[in-house]
Amino acid sequence: MSSIQVDILVDARGMACPGPLLGLIGAVREGTVGEVIEVTSTDEGSKTDIPAWVAKARHDLVEVIVEDSYTRFIIRKAR
Repeated sequence: MSSIQVDILVDARGMACPGPLLGLIGAVREGTVGEVIEVTSTDEGSKTDIPAWVAKARHDLVEVIVEDSYTRFIIRKAR
């Protein structure tokens, strides 16, 4: 379990693609530099879509945690 303090939680469990990614993009737009965003997703596509978008948008993918029925993505807004 991560010990990182999460500032914004996007619970996208049950949402199909592109819902989890769009939730992350919205949270990044509303957040401030340095804030940590956690996205929880049951969508398999998120495992590739979210890390790819985070890299392209030049934010920091801090951690990816695979739970029993969903994946948690921890992102730090870098700019």
